[in-house]
Amino acid sequence: MKEYLLKNARIVDPLQKTDSTGDLGIADGKISDPGKLSDPEVLDLKGMVVAPGFIDIHVHLRQPGNTNAETVKTGCMAAAAGGFTSIVAMPNTKPAADNAGAIELLRATAARDGVVRVLPCGCMTNAQKGEEMAPIGSLKSAGVVALSDDGRCIQDHALMRHVVEYAKYFQLPILDHCEDVALAAGGVMHEGKWSVLLGMNGISSASEELMIARNILLARQIRWKIHMQHVSTKGSVELLREARKRGIMVSGEATPHHMTLTDECVKHFDTNYKMNPPLRSEEDRLAVIDAVVDGTISVIATDHAPHTKTAKLVEFDNAPFGIIGLETAFSLCHTELVASGRMPLIDLISRMTTGPAEVLGIQNYSLAEGNDADIVVLDVDQKYAIDPDRFRSKARNTPFGGREVVGRVAMTFVGGKPVYDGR
Repeated sequence: MKEYLLKNARIVDPLQKTDSTGDLGIADGKISDPGKLSDPEVLDLKGMVVAPGFIDIHVHLRQPGNTNAETVKTGCMAAAAGGFTSIVAMPNTKPAADNAGAIELLRATAARDGVVRVLPCGCMTNAQKGEEMAPIGSLKSAGVVALSDDGRCIQDHALMRHVVEYAKYFQLPILDHCEDVALAAGGVMHEGKWSVLLGMNGISSASEELMIARNILLARQIRWKIHMQHVSTKGSVELLREARKRGIMVSGEATPHHMTLTDECVKHFDTNYKMNPPLRSEEDRLAVIDAVVDGTISVIATDHAPHTKTAKLVEFDNAPFGIIGLETAFSLCHTELVASGRMPLIDLISRMTTGPAEVLGIQNYSLAEGNDADIVVLDVDQKYAIDPDRFRSKARNTPFGGREVVGRVAMTFVGGKPVYDGR
Protein backbone atom coordinates (compact mmCIF):
# COMPACT_ATOMS: atom_id res chain seq x y z
CA MET A 1 0.00 0.00 0.00
CA LYS A 2 1.04 3.58 -0.60
CA GLU A 3 2.78 5.42 2.21
CA TYR A 4 1.86 8.95 3.26
CA LEU A 5 3.57 11.55 5.39
CA LEU A 6 1.17 14.12 6.84
CA LYS A 7 3.46 17.04 7.67
CA ASN A 8 3.10 20.15 9.82
CA ALA A 9 -0.43 19.29 10.93
CA ARG A 10 -2.16 20.15 14.17
CA ILE A 11 -2.68 16.63 15.54
CA VAL A 12 -5.71 16.34 17.84
CA ASP A 13 -6.26 12.99 19.54
CA PRO A 14 -8.82 12.95 22.41
CA LEU A 15 -7.94 9.50 23.75
CA GLN A 16 -4.24 10.37 24.01
CA LYS A 17 -5.14 13.90 25.17
CA THR A 18 -2.84 15.48 22.60
CA ASP A 19 -3.27 18.72 20.66
CA SER A 20 0.03 19.75 19.12
CA THR A 21 1.76 20.38 15.79
CA GLY A 22 3.69 17.52 14.24
CA ASP A 23 3.93 14.84 11.56
CA LEU A 24 1.99 11.59 11.15
CA GLY A 25 2.94 8.61 9.02
CA ILE A 26 0.77 6.04 7.22
CA ALA A 27 2.19 2.70 6.08
CA ASP A 28 0.47 -0.61 5.25
CA GLY A 29 -2.86 0.92 6.20
CA LYS A 30 -1.69 1.68 9.75
CA ILE A 31 -0.52 4.70 11.72
CA SER A 32 3.27 4.73 11.50
CA ASP A 33 6.23 6.56 12.95
CA PRO A 34 7.15 9.15 10.27
CA GLY A 35 10.81 8.17 10.66
CA LYS A 36 10.08 4.61 9.54
CA LEU A 37 8.60 5.53 6.15
CA SER A 38 10.62 4.63 3.07
CA ASP A 39 9.22 6.60 0.12
CA PRO A 40 6.00 8.33 1.18
CA GLU A 41 3.81 10.82 -0.63
CA VAL A 42 4.23 14.03 1.37
CA LEU A 43 1.14 16.09 2.18
CA ASP A 44 1.93 19.47 3.71
CA LEU A 45 -1.03 20.10 6.01
CA LYS A 46 0.13 23.31 7.66
CA GLY A 47 -2.89 25.03 9.17
CA MET A 48 -4.94 21.81 9.00
CA VAL A 49 -6.10 19.52 11.81
CA VAL A 50 -5.49 15.76 11.73
CA ALA A 51 -7.73 13.64 13.97
CA PRO A 52 -9.09 10.10 14.26
CA GLY A 53 -11.84 9.47 11.70
CA PHE A 54 -15.35 10.20 12.93
CA ILE A 55 -17.75 7.39 13.91
CA ASP A 56 -21.49 7.86 13.30
CA ILE A 57 -23.58 5.37 15.25
CA HIS A 58 -26.90 6.41 13.68
CA VAL A 59 -27.15 6.21 9.87
CA HIS A 60 -29.93 5.07 7.54
CA LEU A 61 -28.61 3.66 4.27
CA ARG A 62 -32.05 2.68 2.84
CA GLN A 63 -30.72 -0.43 1.08
CA PRO A 64 -32.62 -2.67 0.60
CA GLY A 65 -36.06 -1.18 0.16
CA ASN A 66 -35.65 2.48 -0.74
CA THR A 67 -32.66 2.84 -3.01
CA ASN A 68 -34.25 5.84 -4.73
CA ALA A 69 -33.37 7.79 -1.58
CA GLU A 70 -29.95 6.29 -0.76
CA THR A 71 -27.75 3.25 -1.31
CA VAL A 72 -24.86 1.77 0.60
CA LYS A 73 -22.53 3.22 -2.04
CA THR A 74 -23.87 6.78 -1.98
CA GLY A 75 -24.30 6.75 1.80
CA CYS A 76 -20.67 5.72 2.23
CA MET A 77 -19.55 8.42 -0.19
CA ALA A 78 -21.50 10.98 1.85
CA ALA A 79 -19.95 9.65 5.06
CA ALA A 80 -16.44 9.97 3.64
CA ALA A 81 -17.17 13.56 2.61
CA GLY A 82 -18.31 14.24 6.16
CA GLY A 83 -15.15 12.84 7.73
CA PHE A 84 -16.78 9.63 8.95
CA THR A 85 -14.66 6.51 8.59
CA SER A 86 -17.13 4.15 10.30
CA ILE A 87 -20.93 4.25 10.27
CA VAL A 88 -23.50 2.07 12.03
CA ALA A 89 -26.26 1.12 9.60
CA MET A 90 -29.71 1.13 11.18
CA PRO A 91 -31.83 -1.99 10.63
CA ASN A 92 -35.11 -0.34 9.54
CA THR A 93 -34.68 -1.34 5.91
CA LYS A 94 -37.31 -3.15 3.86
CA PRO A 95 -37.23 -5.96 4.81
CA ALA A 96 -35.87 -5.18 8.26
CA ALA A 97 -32.45 -6.48 9.30
CA ASP A 98 -33.84 -8.96 11.82
CA ASN A 99 -32.04 -12.09 10.63
CA ALA A 100 -28.54 -13.28 9.79
CA GLY A 101 -29.20 -13.30 6.06
CA ALA A 102 -30.02 -9.59 6.01
CA ILE A 103 -26.83 -8.81 7.92
CA GLU A 104 -24.74 -10.92 5.58
CA LEU A 105 -26.27 -9.14 2.57
CA LEU A 106 -25.42 -5.73 4.06
CA ARG A 107 -21.85 -6.80 4.78
CA ALA A 108 -21.39 -8.16 1.27
CA THR A 109 -22.84 -5.01 -0.28
CA ALA A 110 -20.65 -2.78 1.88
CA ALA A 111 -17.55 -4.82 1.01
CA ARG A 112 -18.33 -4.35 -2.68
CA ASP A 113 -19.61 -0.76 -2.77
CA GLY A 114 -18.55 0.97 0.44
CA VAL A 115 -15.61 3.31 0.89
CA VAL A 116 -15.97 3.56 4.68
CA ARG A 117 -16.48 0.88 7.32
CA VAL A 118 -20.15 -0.15 7.56
CA LEU A 119 -21.00 -1.66 10.94
CA PRO A 120 -24.33 -3.55 10.90
CA CYS A 121 -26.97 -3.04 13.57
CA GLY A 122 -29.63 -5.71 14.08
CA CYS A 123 -33.26 -5.40 15.13
CA MET A 124 -34.32 -5.92 18.74
CA THR A 125 -37.66 -7.43 17.65
CA ASN A 126 -38.87 -9.31 14.59
CA ALA A 127 -39.77 -6.85 11.80
CA GLN A 128 -39.44 -4.08 14.40
CA LYS A 129 -43.00 -4.80 15.50
CA GLY A 130 -42.18 -4.81 19.22
CA GLU A 131 -43.92 -8.14 19.72
CA GLU A 132 -41.27 -10.88 19.59
CA MET A 133 -37.57 -10.72 20.31
CA ALA A 134 -35.36 -11.08 17.24
CA PRO A 135 -32.82 -13.95 17.09
CA ILE A 136 -30.11 -12.02 18.88
CA GLY A 137 -27.63 -14.89 18.99
CA SER A 138 -27.65 -15.44 15.23
CA LEU A 139 -27.48 -11.67 14.64
CA LYS A 140 -24.37 -11.55 16.82
CA SER A 141 -22.83 -14.45 14.89
CA ALA A 142 -23.59 -12.63 11.63
CA GLY A 143 -21.58 -9.63 12.79
CA VAL A 144 -23.90 -6.98 14.27
CA VAL A 145 -22.27 -4.46 16.60
CA ALA A 146 -25.47 -3.29 18.32
CA LEU A 147 -29.24 -3.78 18.53
CA SER A 148 -31.96 -1.25 17.77
CA ASP A 149 -35.55 -0.95 16.57
CA ASP A 150 -34.64 2.55 15.41
CA GLY A 151 -37.66 4.59 14.41
CA ARG A 152 -39.74 2.51 16.78
CA CYS A 153 -39.62 1.98 20.52
CA ILE A 154 -40.60 -1.23 22.29
CA GLN A 155 -43.70 -0.32 24.31
CA ASP A 156 -43.89 -3.62 26.22
CA HIS A 157 -41.60 -3.09 29.21
CA ALA A 158 -41.31 -6.82 30.00
CA LEU A 159 -40.20 -7.52 26.43
CA MET A 160 -37.70 -4.68 26.59
CA ARG A 161 -36.30 -6.15 29.79
CA HIS A 162 -35.75 -9.53 28.09
CA VAL A 163 -34.10 -7.87 25.09
CA VAL A 164 -31.66 -6.03 27.35
CA GLU A 165 -30.89 -9.23 29.26
CA TYR A 166 -30.10 -11.08 26.02
CA ALA A 167 -28.13 -8.09 24.73
CA LYS A 168 -25.99 -8.24 27.86
CA TYR A 169 -25.36 -11.96 27.40
CA PHE A 170 -24.17 -11.36 23.83
CA GLN A 171 -22.33 -8.13 24.77
CA LEU A 172 -24.29 -5.94 22.35
CA PRO A 173 -25.22 -2.35 23.27
CA ILE A 174 -28.83 -1.23 22.86
CA LEU A 175 -29.42 1.89 20.74
CA ASP A 176 -32.95 3.02 21.56
CA HIS A 177 -35.35 5.46 19.92
CA CYS A 178 -37.13 6.62 23.08
CA GLU A 179 -40.79 7.36 22.43
CA ASP A 180 -44.04 6.52 24.19
CA VAL A 181 -46.38 5.98 21.26
CA ALA A 182 -49.54 6.88 23.17
CA LEU A 183 -48.16 10.30 24.13
CA ALA A 184 -46.73 10.98 20.67
CA ALA A 185 -49.57 9.58 18.54
CA GLY A 186 -50.53 11.82 15.64
CA GLY A 187 -47.93 14.47 16.41
CA VAL A 188 -45.90 16.12 13.67
CA MET A 189 -43.91 18.71 15.66
CA HIS A 190 -42.98 19.65 19.21
CA GLU A 191 -45.92 20.24 21.54
CA GLY A 192 -45.60 23.84 22.65
CA LYS A 193 -46.21 27.44 21.73
CA TRP A 194 -45.56 26.97 18.02
CA SER A 195 -47.72 23.88 17.62
CA VAL A 196 -50.60 25.89 19.10
CA LEU A 197 -49.95 28.93 16.89
CA LEU A 198 -49.63 26.77 13.76
CA GLY A 199 -52.56 24.52 14.61
CA MET A 200 -50.51 21.34 14.35
CA ASN A 201 -50.63 18.20 16.47
CA GLY A 202 -47.78 18.23 18.95
CA ILE A 203 -45.42 15.54 20.25
CA SER A 204 -45.05 15.88 24.00
CA SER A 205 -41.59 16.06 25.58
CA ALA A 206 -42.90 13.49 28.06
CA SER A 207 -43.12 10.89 25.28
CA GLU A 208 -39.32 10.86 25.10
CA GLU A 209 -38.62 11.40 28.79
CA LEU A 210 -40.89 8.56 29.93
CA MET A 211 -38.99 5.98 27.88
CA ILE A 212 -35.60 7.37 28.87
CA ALA A 213 -36.66 6.94 32.51
CA ARG A 214 -37.76 3.35 31.71
CA ASN A 215 -34.43 2.58 30.09
CA ILE A 216 -32.48 4.02 33.01
CA LEU A 217 -34.35 1.72 35.39
CA LEU A 218 -33.67 -1.32 33.20
CA ALA A 219 -30.01 -0.41 32.74
CA ARG A 220 -29.67 -0.07 36.51
CA GLN A 221 -31.37 -3.39 37.18
CA ILE A 222 -29.64 -5.43 34.45
CA ARG A 223 -26.36 -3.51 34.53
CA TRP A 224 -26.00 -3.21 30.81
CA LYS A 225 -25.50 -0.49 28.22
CA ILE A 226 -28.52 1.35 26.86
CA HIS A 227 -27.76 4.26 24.57
CA MET A 228 -30.46 6.92 24.07
CA GLN A 229 -30.70 8.05 20.47
CA HIS A 230 -31.23 11.71 19.49
CA VAL A 231 -31.84 13.20 22.97
CA SER A 232 -33.89 16.34 22.43
CA THR A 233 -35.44 17.70 25.64
CA LYS A 234 -34.25 19.42 28.79
CA GLY A 235 -36.02 16.79 30.89
CA SER A 236 -34.22 13.99 29.06
CA VAL A 237 -30.89 15.69 29.70
CA GLU A 238 -31.65 15.97 33.42
CA LEU A 239 -32.58 12.29 33.66
CA LEU A 240 -29.46 11.24 31.79
CA ARG A 241 -27.17 13.50 33.81
CA GLU A 242 -28.40 12.12 37.13
CA ALA A 243 -28.20 8.50 35.94
CA ARG A 244 -24.63 8.88 34.71
CA LYS A 245 -23.61 10.52 37.98
CA ARG A 246 -24.88 7.38 39.72
CA GLY A 247 -22.80 5.14 37.47
CA ILE A 248 -25.72 3.59 35.57
CA MET A 249 -24.67 2.22 32.17
CA VAL A 250 -26.54 4.70 30.00
CA SER A 251 -25.38 7.16 27.37
CA GLY A 252 -26.93 9.62 24.98
CA GLU A 253 -26.40 11.23 21.61
CA ALA A 254 -27.26 14.65 20.21
CA THR A 255 -27.82 15.50 16.57
CA PRO A 256 -26.56 18.65 14.87
CA HIS A 257 -30.13 19.68 14.02
CA HIS A 258 -31.32 19.53 17.62
CA MET A 259 -28.40 21.79 18.57
CA THR A 260 -28.91 24.35 15.80
CA LEU A 261 -32.66 24.56 15.10
CA THR A 262 -35.90 25.01 17.08
CA ASP A 263 -39.61 24.41 16.60
CA GLU A 264 -40.03 28.00 15.46
CA CYS A 265 -38.50 26.93 12.12
CA VAL A 266 -41.66 24.95 11.39
CA LYS A 267 -43.55 28.20 10.78
CA HIS A 268 -42.11 28.10 7.25
CA PHE A 269 -43.98 24.80 6.65
CA ASP A 270 -40.84 23.40 5.01
CA THR A 271 -40.98 19.62 5.45
CA ASN A 272 -37.19 19.54 5.81
CA TYR A 273 -37.83 20.77 9.35
CA LYS A 274 -39.88 17.66 10.14
CA MET A 275 -38.03 15.02 12.10
CA ASN A 276 -38.64 12.65 15.01
CA PRO A 277 -37.97 13.54 17.74
CA PRO A 278 -39.10 16.96 16.56
CA LEU A 279 -37.22 20.21 16.79
CA ARG A 280 -37.84 21.41 20.33
CA SER A 281 -37.91 24.76 22.13
CA GLU A 282 -34.96 27.11 22.54
CA GLU A 283 -34.74 26.05 26.20
CA ASP A 284 -34.42 22.41 25.11
CA ARG A 285 -31.84 23.28 22.44
CA LEU A 286 -29.62 25.07 24.96
CA ALA A 287 -29.97 22.21 27.45
CA VAL A 288 -28.81 19.71 24.82
CA ILE A 289 -25.82 21.91 23.98
CA ASP A 290 -24.90 22.21 27.66
CA ALA A 291 -25.06 18.42 27.96
CA VAL A 292 -22.74 17.96 24.99
CA VAL A 293 -20.31 20.51 26.41
CA ASP A 294 -20.18 18.96 29.90
CA GLY A 295 -20.08 15.37 28.61
CA THR A 296 -23.48 14.27 29.86
CA ILE A 297 -24.16 13.57 26.19
CA SER A 298 -20.98 11.83 25.04
CA VAL A 299 -21.91 11.23 21.38
CA ILE A 300 -22.81 13.38 18.40
CA ALA A 301 -24.62 11.38 15.70
CA THR A 302 -26.39 12.49 12.55
CA ASP A 303 -29.52 10.30 12.30
CA HIS A 304 -28.85 10.59 8.55
CA ALA A 305 -32.34 9.91 7.12
CA PRO A 306 -32.49 10.28 3.33
CA HIS A 307 -35.81 10.80 1.52
CA THR A 308 -36.57 11.53 -2.11
CA LYS A 309 -37.64 15.01 -3.14
CA THR A 310 -41.05 13.63 -4.06
CA ALA A 311 -41.56 12.09 -0.61
CA LYS A 312 -40.91 15.43 1.10
CA LEU A 313 -42.83 17.51 -1.46
CA VAL A 314 -46.20 17.06 0.26
CA GLU A 315 -48.21 18.70 3.05
CA PHE A 316 -46.31 18.91 6.35
CA ASP A 317 -48.64 16.44 8.09
CA ASN A 318 -48.09 13.82 5.38
CA ALA A 319 -44.33 14.17 4.91
CA PRO A 320 -41.96 11.54 6.32
CA PHE A 321 -39.80 12.38 9.32
CA GLY A 322 -36.07 12.90 8.89
CA ILE A 323 -33.24 14.84 7.24
CA ILE A 324 -29.78 13.96 5.94
CA GLY A 325 -26.75 14.95 7.97
CA LEU A 326 -23.50 13.15 7.15
CA GLU A 327 -22.01 15.92 5.01
CA THR A 328 -22.97 18.84 7.25
CA ALA A 329 -22.41 17.44 10.76
CA PHE A 330 -18.88 18.61 11.46
CA SER A 331 -19.33 22.07 9.94
CA LEU A 332 -22.55 22.72 11.86
CA CYS A 333 -21.17 21.44 15.17
CA HIS A 334 -17.86 23.24 14.79
CA THR A 335 -19.67 26.51 14.06
CA GLU A 336 -22.18 26.12 16.90
CA LEU A 337 -19.89 24.69 19.57
CA VAL A 338 -16.24 25.52 18.85
CA ALA A 339 -16.21 28.72 16.77
CA SER A 340 -18.73 30.15 19.26
CA GLY A 341 -16.32 29.50 22.13
CA ARG A 342 -18.57 27.00 23.92
CA MET A 343 -16.10 24.10 23.88
CA PRO A 344 -12.57 23.29 22.66
CA LEU A 345 -12.01 21.42 19.41
CA ILE A 346 -10.59 18.36 21.17
CA ASP A 347 -13.88 17.89 23.02
CA LEU A 348 -15.95 18.15 19.84
CA ILE A 349 -13.72 15.55 18.19
CA SER A 350 -14.12 13.36 21.29
CA ARG A 351 -17.92 13.41 20.92
CA MET A 352 -17.49 12.21 17.31
CA THR A 353 -14.78 9.58 17.98
CA THR A 354 -14.07 8.25 21.46
CA GLY A 355 -17.68 8.78 22.62
CA PRO A 356 -19.25 6.53 19.98
CA ALA A 357 -16.30 4.11 20.18
CA GLU A 358 -16.99 3.66 23.89
CA VAL A 359 -20.67 2.88 23.24
CA LEU A 360 -19.70 0.24 20.67
CA GLY A 361 -16.95 -1.22 22.83
CA ILE A 362 -14.15 -0.25 20.40
CA GLN A 363 -10.89 -0.15 22.36
CA ASN A 364 -8.01 2.32 21.92
CA TYR A 365 -9.64 4.41 19.18
CA SER A 366 -6.82 6.86 18.58
CA LEU A 367 -3.91 7.86 16.35
CA ALA A 368 -1.55 5.58 18.24
CA GLU A 369 1.14 3.85 16.17
CA GLY A 370 -0.08 0.50 14.83
CA ASN A 371 -3.77 1.43 14.79
CA ASP A 372 -5.76 1.43 11.55
CA ALA A 373 -5.13 4.66 9.66
CA ASP A 374 -8.73 5.91 9.86
CA ILE A 375 -8.07 9.64 9.74
CA VAL A 376 -9.88 12.90 9.04
CA VAL A 377 -8.15 16.11 7.95
CA LEU A 378 -10.01 19.31 8.86
CA ASP A 379 -9.76 22.89 7.70
CA VAL A 380 -11.21 24.54 10.78
CA ASP A 381 -10.83 28.08 9.43
CA GLN A 382 -12.60 27.68 6.11
CA LYS A 383 -15.87 29.58 5.80
CA TYR A 384 -18.42 28.49 3.23
CA ALA A 385 -22.13 28.21 2.51
CA ILE A 386 -23.65 24.72 2.53
CA ASP A 387 -24.63 23.70 -1.01
CA PRO A 388 -26.80 20.55 -1.20
CA ASP A 389 -26.19 20.29 -4.93
CA ARG A 390 -22.60 19.29 -4.11
CA PHE A 391 -23.59 16.45 -1.77
CA ARG A 392 -22.46 12.88 -2.46
CA SER A 393 -25.68 11.57 -0.94
CA LYS A 394 -28.52 10.75 -3.31
CA ALA A 395 -30.87 12.79 -1.13
CA ARG A 396 -31.17 16.55 -0.69
CA ASN A 397 -33.61 16.74 2.24
CA THR A 398 -31.75 19.23 4.41
CA PRO A 399 -32.88 22.52 5.97
CA PHE A 400 -29.29 23.82 5.93
CA GLY A 401 -28.93 24.79 2.28
CA GLY A 402 -27.26 28.23 2.07
CA ARG A 403 -26.32 28.29 5.76
CA GLU A 404 -22.96 29.97 6.45
CA VAL A 405 -20.59 27.80 8.48
CA VAL A 406 -16.94 27.70 9.47
CA GLY A 407 -14.90 24.50 9.42
CA ARG A 408 -14.82 21.86 6.71
CA VAL A 409 -13.62 18.31 6.11
CA ALA A 410 -10.60 18.41 3.79
CA MET A 411 -9.61 14.74 3.51
CA THR A 412 -10.65 11.33 4.81
CA PHE A 413 -8.51 8.18 4.99
CA VAL A 414 -9.90 4.71 5.70
CA GLY A 415 -7.34 2.01 6.38
CA GLY A 416 -4.64 4.31 5.00
CA LYS A 417 -6.46 4.86 1.71
CA PRO A 418 -7.70 8.35 0.74
CA VAL A 419 -11.48 8.05 0.20
CA TYR A 420 -12.28 11.77 0.03
CA ASP A 421 -10.21 14.80 -0.97
CA GLY A 422 -11.99 18.13 -0.82
CA ARG A 423 -8.96 20.37 -0.50
